[in-house]
Amino acid sequence: MDRIAVISDIHGNWPACEAVLEDIASRGISHVFCLGDLIGKGPSPCEVLDAIRQHCGVVVRGNWDELVVSIADELNFSWQAERLGTERVQYLAQLPFHYDFKMSGRRIRLVHASPQSVHHRVQPWDEPEKRLAMFDPLAEEHGKDAFSPDVVGYGDVHNAFIQHFQGKTLFNVGSVGNPLDITQASYCILEGSMGEEQAAPFSIHFVRVPYDIELAVKQAEEADVPSLSYYIRELRTGIYRGIQDLD
Repeated sequence: MDRIAVISDIHGNWPACEAVLEDIASRGISHVFCLGDLIGKGPSPCEVLDAIRQHCGVVVRGNWDELVVSIADELNFSWQAERLGTERVQYLAQLPFHYDFKMSGRRIRLVHASPQSVHHRVQPWDEPEKRLAMFDPLAEEHGKDAFSPDVVGYGDVHNAFIQHFQGKTLFNVGSVGNPLDITQASYCILEGSMGEEQAAPFSIHFVRVPYDIELAVKQAEEADVPSLSYYIRELRTGIYRGIQDLD
């Protein structure tokens, strides 16, 4: 039986990243896939990016990873880019949009946000049609290469969940560094037979890892990250900045 740890949305939070990588190692899991948003919000983009490059055999592109490459005149992105330097930004620029593989007879697709775009957000409470569209073939696929996967895993929304639709499975791994459901780092473990064409046992495990939130807050304060107050509130409460009231 093969095991793959799937992580996402680290967002430059090194204490959370370190805690999750240590937990994965303690379970003897050697295959780690990352679904993007290595950087953004948090104070440690370099440490996180370098660790992901070292530990992850697969890394797909997130919306923050894309925007830090393309937007130079917005503080949230320019602050990150200045610290990353040219070589790391170039690494983010070449990350693939998706990753497909087979496990226990299932065709599995991993994306950051959706098969439509890294910016197309799908929440677990969205209308069924929007969630079913997560199984659509990729827009870039044509002819015989297009297919509808059996299992889709993604990140982006920072809410861990699993749902089933018409024999297909949709799961979100949650966020390592910026969870917006409960204030513990989140990731998933896929267990099955890698590359197996025939149906075989398969499971998806959700893992929550406590980490030192106040250390992450201290590091953000010392670095004076953009949107600091909103970021700290997200770490401490799990409340998304778009609905926070700081008055």
